Amino acid sequence: MNDEVRVRYAPSPTGYPHVGNIRTALFNWLFARHHGGSFIIRIEDTDVARTVEGAVEAILDGLRWMGIDWDEGPEVGGNYGPYVQSQRLAKYQAAAKRLIDQGDAYYCYCTTERLDEMRNEQTRLKQPPGYDRYCRDLSVPAGVLKWMSGLKRVVRFRTPFANKTTFHDIIRGDVTFENSTIDDFVILKSDGYPTYHLASVVDDHEMGITHVLRAEEWLSSTPRHLLMYKALGYKPPEFAHLPMLLGADRSKLSKRHGSVSIIEYKERGYLPEAMVNFLSLLGWSLDGKTELLTVKDIIKNFSLSRVNQTGAIFNIEKLDWMNGIYIRDLKVDDFSRRVIPFLEKGLPEEVIRPVSLEYVKKIAPLVQERVKKLNEISELTEFFFVDNLKYDSNILVVKKMTRDLTRKVLEASISELGELPVFSEESLETVLRPLADKLEVKTGQLFGTLRSAITGREVAPPLFQTMAVLGKERCVKRLQEALVLLDKVQDKLAEE
Repeated sequence: MNDEVRVRYAPSPTGYPHVGNIRTALFNWLFARHHGGSFIIRIEDTDVARTVEGAVEAILDGLRWMGIDWDEGPEVGGNYGPYVQSQRLAKYQAAAKRLIDQGDAYYCYCTTERLDEMRNEQTRLKQPPGYDRYCRDLSVPAGVLKWMSGLKRVVRFRTPFANKTTFHDIIRGDVTFENSTIDDFVILKSDGYPTYHLASVVDDHEMGITHVLRAEEWLSSTPRHLLMYKALGYKPPEFAHLPMLLGADRSKLSKRHGSVSIIEYKERGYLPEAMVNFLSLLGWSLDGKTELLTVKDIIKNFSLSRVNQTGAIFNIEKLDWMNGIYIRDLKVDDFSRRVIPFLEKGLPEEVIRPVSLEYVKKIAPLVQERVKKLNEISELTEFFFVDNLKYDSNILVVKKMTRDLTRKVLEASISELGELPVFSEESLETVLRPLADKLEVKTGQLFGTLRSAITGREVAPPLFQTMAVLGKERCVKRLQEALVLLDKVQDKLAEE
């Protein structure tokens, strides 16, 4: 491309950023980075009534977490600011006045009640919805009288009745709309704030946006924008409308499919690099088969020519699988640092904070293979941190063991472990394997009994490594506590 690529991500702070919204940001960012261009963030906060407090911060935090940086916008600045639309109202009002003066727009004084009646009548007659142009040819004196009488007014674009509007979409090819199907849409509201249509056209022009990559739902708005570009004498950018995100049932993605705030994915323990990999493949692919890609590889190969027209399936099971792979690939030190916040949040209150990073590094190799999301770490490792285990005492008697035999195993283990001068994985194996033969039980029965007593669980990380991390004192104490609990267990063979 001869000119510098300039793309923008323009979220509305009407809620926290969901995955579909962030996928749009990601594709814009990848496109800019691939072409060595600029990625701009613009906050479109002109829908004052629906603005949610804290949404802007959540949007920016979500982008930062994903590793998506911006060249211009909030907190960064740039030559085309301000980058918040509520601070640019004079520009939109001037553009609207210019369109009115040219005859390309007009004031509309229709009340809410009249518009509701109009829509109800259109529904009754099974007519397509749209403004009936009641004020289109209203004389200036009549309009002034209405305004002076207290009626609020909006500005509507004067859409031409004849001809067609055709444009080339980079993803979808040539697209044509009949102008007669486009109503006279509002461009400036009665409170002086612009609608999306006017604001995006003015800002994209003034900020030198070369490509608009946005969701498929905006495809039908493009002819409206092109008509305004023409009326204002602006050169339009190129357009690319990204495929819709769908749930596994091929319906529009919603919360029941996993369309939640990107911050929720962070809090659930998904890795940002896994999210980037996963979201980049929702509508784009490298070769149709490669699924694991680094950010560097995605940027290097990203092109709109490989973006699909059809909807992309959001498969939460695939995300979990991918996240698990990324977690397993982390270095132990990195994994340990990343799980600390989840341990701080998820462990019982009795556990002393801050959690020791050095201690976590000892635990991490024992559980890392089993973690699919970082928020699972507390449940998997709680027994490493608490002093008093809480569990069903019945699990102490494992398959084909009696209460008396279990007692014998616990007492012998306490005796053997108490005499160990060095409490390590190797020394534990040296002592405990022969103990099974001595007690005439299978190693699985011995180890199962010890596992239940020491972890309070029937399934846990490798026994000797777990015991070595817990240390001699805690292990012996838990075996002694298990002896007390054993009195609550019925004297019978454990069920098969």
